[in-house]
Amino acid sequence: MTKSGYRQLQAEERITLASLRQQGQSLRAIARTLNRSASSISRELQRNVGASGYVAGDAHAASAVRRKAARPWPKLHADLKLWRVVKTCLAWRWSPQQISRTLARMWPDEPDMQVSHETIYTAIYAHAANSSPACAKARAPASRALRAPTGAGKSPTWSAPMCARPRSRTA
Repeated sequence: MTKSGYRQLQAEERITLASLRQQGQSLRAIARTLNRSASSISRELQRNVGASGYVAGDAHAASAVRRKAARPWPKLHADLKLWRVVKTCLAWRWSPQQISRTLARMWPDEPDMQVSHETIYTAIYAHAANSSPACAKARAPASRALRAPTGAGKSPTWSAPMCARPRSRTA
């Protein structure tokens, strides 16, 4: 068996696991049947055995919940209220620094409704890269100061918005 990285157990594998477990199969026998390591099967059972034993559907649902909780949405996700507020302020031609300070004044006790200006810049360019070239309405003001270079040489100054530039071919 080639090592290709960890794969989550699929719903069909969980059903097979539940069936073999009810038949009284050992962990190692179940692991061989599913072509998985015995430790993976052991972990799956430790995480998902309830009062009524191992139930495949419940285990799969619990796995989905754990997986989603492990990767929470970023603060400026397109479906969240904070991004809509930031986008409105950008449409009013506010700078990310102005938006950041305003959010801190509007919601002083809600850290989820506050964001740094650097995060706003990152979100602007991330959303612009995923949209059409007509992204100029949601981009940063053109007067944004460039960051001082960390190495030798100067940072390039671009005349086109990021969404209109060709994608890098290095990956």
